[in-house]
Amino acid sequence: MRVQSLTLAAAGLALLAPTTPPSAARPAAGPAGAPAAVRQEGDVGAADLLARVRTCDQVSRGRYRTDDGEEPTVPVCGTPDAVFWTADMDIDCDGRPGRACNHVTDPLYSETTAYQQSDGRYPSAEDLPYIVVPAASDIWDPRGDGVRGGSVAAVVHGNRVQYAVVADTGPADIIGEASYATAGALGIRTDPRGGGAPSGVTYIVFRDSRVEPIEDHAAAVAVGQRLARLFVSGGS
Repeated sequence: MRVQSLTLAAAGLALLAPTTPPSAARPAAGPAGAPAAVRQEGDVGAADLLARVRTCDQVSRGRYRTDDGEEPTVPVCGTPDAVFWTADMDIDCDGRPGRACNHVTDPLYSETTAYQQSDGRYPSAEDLPYIVVPAASDIWDPRGDGVRGGSVAAVVHGNRVQYAVVADTGPADIIGEASYATAGALGIRTDPRGGGAPSGVTYIVFRDSRVEPIEDHAAAVAVGQRLARLFVSGGS
């Protein structure tokens, strides 16, 4: 069960990417929110990324629940270059309303996200691949590991990789949530009421990375591919 997202302010220094024109990534939706087509982003394979996160050096003080009422089982792990976790994927529809994400389609819908676009508007979950990180707490403070609004993530499900940005925050004790667009690009059912994936989604967020503006998905892909290549090679 998805819980209403919270709001934090973006802060801190980051690695800037070259600005390229924004690129919408809304999947073509099939019946009941099932994406009609998916594609691989970038040239770093899922298997190579998963091999790099096979062992966990835990950076969180405790573990997270994947849903309200579940036992906390998910640690946040880290390397010098990234933090990562493997969990479920709940569908976040928050942000600028559209055909698929609005108060009618999603009973937990909010028109706001933790971070805004360069034009002051909130991003569209239908268009922008983004992930949700937990609000700072005694379990883990993402900012302490270089994770902020606009940080770049590689999201892995099955044999597919999708690059996304951090654009929203969620409950302080729950982890495993991403936007409608992220889910669709990975072949995950996008329906905010009953879609998502019950397990097997790995989120790799590159420390101190950032794209500006946050809505520039092409820049997120460019930065993500470069950092993913370094990550799988063990470089820095």
